[in-house]
Amino acid sequence: MTERSPETLLDEAGVRRALARMAHEIVERNRGTTDLVLVGVVTRGALLAERLKANILQAEGVEVPLGRLDITLYRDDVGRAGRHPVPKPSEIPFDLDERTVVLVDDVLFTGRTVRAGLDALMDFGRPRAVQLAVLVDRGHRELPIQPDYVGQAVRTVREQRVELRLKELVGEDSLALLAAGEWRNGLPERRRKER
Repeated sequence: MTERSPETLLDEAGVRRALARMAHEIVERNRGTTDLVLVGVVTRGALLAERLKANILQAEGVEVPLGRLDITLYRDDVGRAGRHPVPKPSEIPFDLDERTVVLVDDVLFTGRTVRAGLDALMDFGRPRAVQLAVLVDRGHRELPIQPDYVGQAVRTVREQRVELRLKELVGEDSLALLAAGEWRNGLPERRRKER
């Protein structure tokens, strides 16, 4: 199979602008940062939450508490079709009670990952409110879940894949849309988990 060019949706500057805009929207909607915390879904959501925290610090001069949430054991597909992932530790070093939690993930698809994230959060406390921030909303929801903050909404067909590359993982930032089975960088594009 030959390598095909993916459709680039966001380049590095586009990812940077989207996250800066989302950070401003979070502060504006919550009328500041009082009782606000960010919790990123491991792995890419946690990396994006770190960047949102940095953007809020730069814009507001306030360091918003940051946590990392592993949802592995809360997923509804654990143990199915040979899936036996190894959980990573969650790190939420603050009380969630009566706080506004912004749950951060990379791509919103079916809504199942977010549902798992909500279940996991409730084991850590009882937030006043939970808001959802995603860099990409690609549609095709299977559960009634909608984001509060979106970096980029993308029209896709179910067979397509959204590839988010982050500097922390691969040395560059980009968002691309690939066809099912499309190859990227000479290697078969890895199968994405249903989100």
